Amino acid sequence: MDRYIGKKLDGRYEIKEIIGVGGMANVYKAYDSIDDRAVAVKILRDEHMQNDELLRRFRNESKAIAVLSHPNIVKVYDVSFNEDIQYIVMEHIDGITLKEYIEQQKVLRWKEAVHFAVQILRALQHAHDKGIVHRDIKPQNIMLLEDGTIKVADFGIARFARASQHTVTDKAIGSVHYISPEQAKGEITDEKSDIYSVGVMLYEMTTGTLPFDADSPVSVALKQIQSQAKRPRAINPDIPEGLEDITIRAMQKDPARRYQSAAEMLRDIDEFKRDPSISFEYKYSEPETDNISKEVSSTKKKTKKIKDEQVRNAPVVPVLTGITVAFIVVAIIFVIGIMAMVRPFEEVPDTTAPELIGMDINEAMKKYSGFDIVVESSAFHEQYDKDIIYDQSVNAGMIVKEGATIKVKISSGIHYFSLANYENFEENQVYKVLTDNEIEFATVTEYHDTIPEGYVIRTEPGADTQVDAGTVVIVYVSAGTESTYTRVPKVEGYKLEDAKMILNAAGIRIGNVTRVDTDGVSTAVLYQSLAAGSTVPRGSSIDLNIVREKESEANSVELIVPLPNIESTVTMSATLNGNTVISESVVPSQLGGYWQFAVLGEGLGTVSIYYDGQLYRAYSVNFLDKTSVMVTDYSDQFGG
Repeated sequence: MDRYIGKKLDGRYEIKEIIGVGGMANVYKAYDSIDDRAVAVKILRDEHMQNDELLRRFRNESKAIAVLSHPNIVKVYDVSFNEDIQYIVMEHIDGITLKEYIEQQKVLRWKEAVHFAVQILRALQHAHDKGIVHRDIKPQNIMLLEDGTIKVADFGIARFARASQHTVTDKAIGSVHYISPEQAKGEITDEKSDIYSVGVMLYEMTTGTLPFDADSPVSVALKQIQSQAKRPRAINPDIPEGLEDITIRAMQKDPARRYQSAAEMLRDIDEFKRDPSISFEYKYSEPETDNISKEVSSTKKKTKKIKDEQVRNAPVVPVLTGITVAFIVVAIIFVIGIMAMVRPFEEVPDTTAPELIGMDINEAMKKYSGFDIVVESSAFHEQYDKDIIYDQSVNAGMIVKEGATIKVKISSGIHYFSLANYENFEENQVYKVLTDNEIEFATVTEYHDTIPEGYVIRTEPGADTQVDAGTVVIVYVSAGTESTYTRVPKVEGYKLEDAKMILNAAGIRIGNVTRVDTDGVSTAVLYQSLAAGSTVPRGSSIDLNIVREKESEANSVELIVPLPNIESTVTMSATLNGNTVISESVVPSQLGGYWQFAVLGEGLGTVSIYYDGQLYRAYSVNFLDKTSVMVTDYSDQFGG
């Protein structure tokens, strides 16, 4: 029995069962007794509790990820660090991984693949805007809910994009089937590495195969660096050309040729969704050497013509001939002398490159004087003292020629900075101080009764603490005074689980739930004790009457459509295979942001949703197993 199961952490999180095991941490399902909800608790494994590097990463990165707030990213609710246990409390997702779904479906319909990719890119754009690169994007880290919603999880090896220093622990982490070539080589990774991983997932979803596979992880990593994948349409001809273009551009080996941001890739996908017949025709050819050659050739011909004319017009050709012969004789004697001294055809022996990392630069130059050691740059480093080498252009042990040039990077020293008391400072002032001193930071907003919005409450670590380049400073910024009142949303007509979600978001607790017998076919809410639209204190309790659950009709499918949160009246309508099944005027804000209705049918069908007469969304509906999948989404154009 796991030692945490059955325990309650900090008197709040009751551990129920283990749901995931990783090399760095284990994940448990738990019950949050204060907020009355299921949560996931990620606990650092015991064997890593004494590892200072892993402890620092776990703390800094988990706090940084807590600043992310996006519907397509698993939420982080709480963190706790003490001598006995280190854990992160996250949103509990009731779903399967995208990898499991791909394995079930084998090859996804391209519309479905695009639907998933768009959500992943939106999540990544949010993270990148906060300065965070995921670095382990793969379908195993993507959660898929029943309604088709995507949740990006496991930022365990995420890193700040601003970080310029890298240690050996940063090299080639992530899953080799999805990592970018620069990550496989252990080079600096940024937002474009995540874009590459999304491209690989698009490739896998639409073709049913991975672009690179081999018997060992090392072989796969080498293919990521060196090999070109087969074009997606060569495997699945049903993939539209435009989508193939997007996938190939995302998977370019050279980061400069990839999409430079998630937003840029989303723009192309939006164009493709509007016109699936589009072809982007990206060009990845090498520099146009043919034009250069033609220009060189033309220059040579022109030069030759001028010389010919000069020779024809020369008055004393014999004199020039004599001078030329004399010049050639002297040149030959000179070249023979040089060759005798340098022996250009004598073979230079092979040797192995030395290990220079960790050595003082002066000591290295003295000890390995047989090599041309050149200082390429110097910078502050979180691990090495001044003048110590922390990177070399030729890896130790590689076969090189004697006298080979090795470029090195040396440390300017470990950069320490003492934090001041920034309470009541304007947030941008503090950001500038930290940036000027090359200190990484992340922002967390909190409500505060006395400190105005946009001003700093505190930092973590606190005032008078010395931090180095490897420390992430968390800046807590006031969001102003928290409102103690909330508006009651309308939940009548919603399923109980949806009503709970809507009410929780509004800060209203569920009181008594009474089930009553009716002729209904679903567990919809019939009555709510607090009137929709009324203002009540946060934490108020609401009682609900719901329909007692009965067996649903085999040909009835219920759809829940998210709407933009607006106060004005709009006309929502739906058609089944072109025939109108419902049309009504609604005020989205009074519906809690969702429009819900049931549609009857047989076999397979397409339900199209219209917002004031314009296509809003479309769903593929299977009336046999009562499921639906969204196939078209224009809700962004309406603020949805």
